[in-house]
Amino acid sequence: MRCWLCVVCGLGWAGSTTLPGRPATPPPRPVSAAPRPVQVERAALRPLERITPATGWLAARERATLSTKVAGRLKSLTVDLGSQVAPGDLLAQIEPRDFELRVQQATAALAQARAALGLPLEGESDTPDLDQVPEVRQARAVADEASRNVDRLTRLHREGITPHAELDTAESQLAVAREKLQTAQIDARTRQATLAQRRAELDLARQQLADTAIRAPFPGVVQERLAHLGEYLTAGAPVLELVQLDPLRLRLQIPEREAALIQPGLTVRARVDGQPNTHEGRIARVAPALDPDDRMLTIEADIPHRAGLRPGLFVRADLVIRADDPGLVIPSKALTTFAGIQKAVLLVQGAAVERVVTTGRRGEDWVEVLSGLSAGDTVVVNPAGIRTGQAIEAAPAVSAGR
Repeated sequence: MRCWLCVVCGLGWAGSTTLPGRPATPPPRPVSAAPRPVQVERAALRPLERITPATGWLAARERATLSTKVAGRLKSLTVDLGSQVAPGDLLAQIEPRDFELRVQQATAALAQARAALGLPLEGESDTPDLDQVPEVRQARAVADEASRNVDRLTRLHREGITPHAELDTAESQLAVAREKLQTAQIDARTRQATLAQRRAELDLARQQLADTAIRAPFPGVVQERLAHLGEYLTAGAPVLELVQLDPLRLRLQIPEREAALIQPGLTVRARVDGQPNTHEGRIARVAPALDPDDRMLTIEADIPHRAGLRPGLFVRADLVIRADDPGLVIPSKALTTFAGIQKAVLLVQGAAVERVVTTGRRGEDWVEVLSGLSAGDTVVVNPAGIRTGQAIEAAPAVSAGR
């Protein structure tokens, strides 16, 4: 029968080979520790996008300073800062009364020129038959009569009835009549040219009247108002600044070393600081030459206008140079960094082995390894606390239902 004290002694000194009151010796270490289960993944080749980063800014699709084509007093201004406009919308109006009077004056001058050619006062056709102009018809009738008189006197002179002097007088009258006919024809052509001039003056007066209205040349937004109601404006004076926002121009600067890879049609993903959304577009325009000052290539892409996007915003962008560029990939959690050195832990023959790696492209949960690993290598996920040479083993996979 065991003493209860022996039981207490046994519990209190379990693992000790010495009696109480004597120096203790450490227990013997186990010959080998059980392998630590770890989660592992294999390094594998995956088709990745080859991306070139770039910086730039957003610009308006179109930007125009709308000015007056005619001088006058600003009668009305129908828009202000931030106003949305459509093509053809009336934005401003110069006082039109002076130009309306000029149209009336030019209309009267045109009617006078048409009447001088025997045309109706109103009409669009300005090409009369010059032979039907009254002065030309009169001169031609006189010339025809003089010609017939010469023919008659010539026959009479041959018969000896009419003296030669009378024939000479008739021939002189015929020459004068023909000269008057030619003069009348020249005068008719001059009147026709005057008619064309009056028509042009009327068209010009009408155009100047139309130019008193300043209209939107494209859909956009008023960026700035540059004139005020009642102000007298000279020809060419600025009135409004208009910008077109959809689509926006994304202008990027590409370094010289990357310029050879750029071509129209490449996908661009743009991000604006402080905004979570990514805006996608395609390269639409490429500058023909690099800037000699900074050796940068300017390219442009069209980005659909969305809320929060404005011309002038700084943009960070990624250019997709190649959509299928294979790379060796491991999970991001399989990578550790210490003192700027990146490492991955491999499972090799039941033991942990550290490898220094160089990384490249990154995703949400993966990282590309440029050197240090090979396809098929087994890497440890979450390798914190694992040392080189430590015994490890792949943990069994957990089923989706557990």
